[in-house]
Formats: sequence, structure tokens, C-alpha cells
Amino acid sequence: MVSLRGVDKHFGELHVLRSIDLEVAPREVVVVIGPSGSGKSTLCRTINRLEPIDAGEIRVDGQLLPAEGAQLAQLRADVGMVFQSFNLFGHLSVLDNVMLAPLKVRKASKATARSEAMALLERVGIADKADRVPAQLSGGQQQRAAIARSLAMHPKLMLFDEPTSALDPEMVNEVLEVMTSLAADGMTMVVVTHEMGFARRVADRVVFMAAGQIVEVAPPAEFFDATRSERARSFLSNVLAH
Repeated sequence: MVSLRGVDKHFGELHVLRSIDLEVAPREVVVVIGPSGSGKSTLCRTINRLEPIDAGEIRVDGQLLPAEGAQLAQLRADVGMVFQSFNLFGHLSVLDNVMLAPLKVRKASKATARSEAMALLERVGIADKADRVPAQLSGGQQQRAAIARSLAMHPKLMLFDEPTSALDPEMVNEVLEVMTSLAADGMTMVVVTHEMGFARRVADRVVFMAAGQIVEVAPPAEFFDATRSERARSFLSNVLAH
């Protein structure tokens, strides 16, 4: 579903992605972890070209990532993304936030968009908040609305860029539960997160990054219980001790 070959990315003098090679199979859940500044979020954002790359190639569902124009818009319609900061439209109701893209991009009828949006809000557990604006929701509810909004486009792939890091601790699980149910339903997912329990429980593979490179890729049991690299061992000893 996703293929990155020799991907490099600079921000000025900073070399944030270094010769990244990664394959994500259909229905696979790949969780990307690593220290701050390791390039995790940048990697996630290159997959739908929110960040252009300097070298290499990225393919989504076999198609080379377009640089711009209608083909890029089509690809972005097929790739859902959930951000750390929700990015909901504050002046629209939750229901209208979820309906907007299907109406504007997919040209769905209003009745179809509304019916599907309500079903998705039911799925993520906030159908009773459909008429509220985002400011009237908790952080966890806003993030669940953002997930519903992405799912409304029937994406082939979902990208999650630290979706729980802006949430209060008690709200984290309600978002992770929705993500876990998506994984169980076979959604292809790339998840950048600091939630080690989620990575161990839900990932098919864990990708560990440091200093812009992929240091280790392994199934979660192997990664957490018998990690091969000293850098990953050091990282896990720090994060799992807290």
C-alpha cells in the first residue's frame, strides 16, 4: 500500500530523513516510534506530500506520489490523516465537519453524506455531539471527530501523527480504542505515537527511528522483548521506566 525508497528530506541544513526505505502492506498497522526529533512526523507527512522530499520515491497503492495538481488532490482524498491538534473547523458543527469533504470532494449527495457521517460519529462514540461545535467537546471527543472526518472519505490508508499527544491522560484511551477497532477492521495504518502499550498490542510491525534513520523494524514482541540495537534499547529503558 505504501512504498518509500531512498527518501531524503532536508530542512535547510538539517537532514531530517536519511535514505528511508519502508514498505507497508495492505491491512498492515505500522507504528513508528523514536525520540523527539528523529524524523517520525516528517516521515508520516511525506506520505501524502504535506512535506515534499528531496530525493527518492514514494508510492501509494502502486502510484508514484504526484508533485502537485489534480492527481495529488486525488491521492490526498484516498489517504486520511489525523493530526496532533485535531484541525477541525471551529465554526462548523461536528456533523458538518465530517460531511464537508464528501460533499465538496467526493460530490456526495447531502442525504448520503449526512447518513454516512452520523454512522461514523456513532462508530467513534460521539453521535450525541453531532450538533455541537468543536469548542464544546473535550479533546478526546474532538480527536474522535477528526478520525470520523478522515474515515468519511473512505480512505485506503490512514496516517496518524501523534494523535494522543495533545490529550489529557484520561482521554488517551478513548482515542486509542477507536484506532484499535480500525486496525481490527483491516484499515491500513501508519501511526506515529509515544504510546508503547498501543504499539505492543496493535502493531503488526514497529519501526524505530533515530537521527533521521530507520534503525530497527520488527514485530512488537520481538522489538520490545529482544530489541537488537543499542539505540533502541536505550530509548526503551527510558520510556518504559516512566
